Amino acid sequence: MKDPVFKGAWNRVLQLLARIGPGATTWRVKLHRWRGVKIGKNVWIGYDTIIETSYPHLVTILDGAAIGMRSTIIAHFREEEGVTIQENAFIGPGAIILPGIVIGQGAVVTAGSVVTQSVPRMTVVQGNPAKAIATVGIPLEMNVSVRQFSKRLRPLTPAR
Repeated sequence: MKDPVFKGAWNRVLQLLARIGPGATTWRVKLHRWRGVKIGKNVWIGYDTIIETSYPHLVTILDGAAIGMRSTIIAHFREEEGVTIQENAFIGPGAIILPGIVIGQGAVVTAGSVVTQSVPRMTVVQGNPAKAIATVGIPLEMNVSVRQFSKRLRPLTPAR
């Protein structure tokens, strides 16, 4: 695939198939890997998720991460490049991750949030722009119930 036009068109076909296809832990993950997204083991990618349309190689998703449905990951804009989602991080449905961002290990981005700054490990962020609201006591992994996760959350005290 030396022809850049063909390579770009093929990338878009794979992106479309990944958005509409079944298999949050199987086919969607494989299709994004074929596009060039660096994806670890046991990653979950929700339906209709957009992962960097033009430069998929700029996105790294590490082991155990979950990307919620209809989330968007944008990995390039002007001089900002790359997005890394570390181990066991959770991106809620409809969240938007902007370029130059690292989502820390075990961090949680709540639904609909717009992440404009990197998120520290084991931190919950929310809003537009996303702000830290709590610390996480246990990563929101597949085998962790919402009840278990919620019991270990510690709200951040607002600055006065």
